[in-house]
Amino acid sequence: MYCWGDDMSNWADPGAYRFAGDARAKKGRAAAARASARKGGRSYLSRRAPEMATVSPRGKVISTTSTTPVVIAVDVTGSMARWPYEIFDRLPLLYQTLAQYRPDLEVCFAAIGDATCDRYPLQVCDFARGVALEEQLNALYGEGGGGGGARESYELFAYYLLRHVRAPEATRPFLIVFGDEGFYPRVDARQVRHFLGEEQAEHHDSRAVWSAVAEAWNVFHLRKTYGGEQEAEIQAQWADALGEERVISLDDPQRAVDLALGLIARAWGRYGDFEANMGARQSEDAVRAIGERLARVEASQ
Repeated sequence: MYCWGDDMSNWADPGAYRFAGDARAKKGRAAAARASARKGGRSYLSRRAPEMATVSPRGKVISTTSTTPVVIAVDVTGSMARWPYEIFDRLPLLYQTLAQYRPDLEVCFAAIGDATCDRYPLQVCDFARGVALEEQLNALYGEGGGGGGARESYELFAYYLLRHVRAPEATRPFLIVFGDEGFYPRVDARQVRHFLGEEQAEHHDSRAVWSAVAEAWNVFHLRKTYGGEQEAEIQAQWADALGEERVISLDDPQRAVDLALGLIARAWGRYGDFEANMGARQSEDAVRAIGERLARVEASQ
């Protein structure tokens, strides 16, 4: 488990990297480590249901005054297996790395399911920073459901993002979506009424909604390979909505957060620091593989 603070004893080369910042920043990381230990750390897998008072999207608008907020949305249906755990386990690494580059960073987590069959097809946390993110993350529930039709309700999340998320000080902030399946062709008005509480809801074309998201947000869809005859169809649907260069296939859950970090660090002009960070944690082959993947993304943009 990745931990808060400056303890890197479980990294491959602990002496090869140090988080940036003065004594005050180091003291803050140490305080976060103590607070996490007192609260028992991250317990995403132990829940039997979400903490709806914290993550219910119904009638909820979330906002941030950060100039560089980041939204992390994760498909938590059964086909994703342990990927959500591997992603959420790296919360301290994600936050502490990016907060070095942009101190006003705030992060929002969302969990995506299937509104045609799941009890909790959309869960959305508030924006938060530091160790307070653990309380938000621990309120999520990995339902492990899904409809089995190679589609989940990503479009319902996209609609929520457009209508219910406010980041007035940010210009095209980052949105990272982790998933493996396609989205339904329309945002269903009945689902919007039931799960989001919009009484005057109408149907919307899902591709148009995702295209609007891609204009407002610097969005990347990091896709766990689905496999089978539906793989090409799923990839093509996302590429059509977001642009081919923004849909990146993955085959290793332990590299998912590394790729997201690399994308953001590169855009923020801090790729060299990220490369040193990853080199202290991973093998040379892993660092090279992520670098090659990011280079292909950059070449295609």
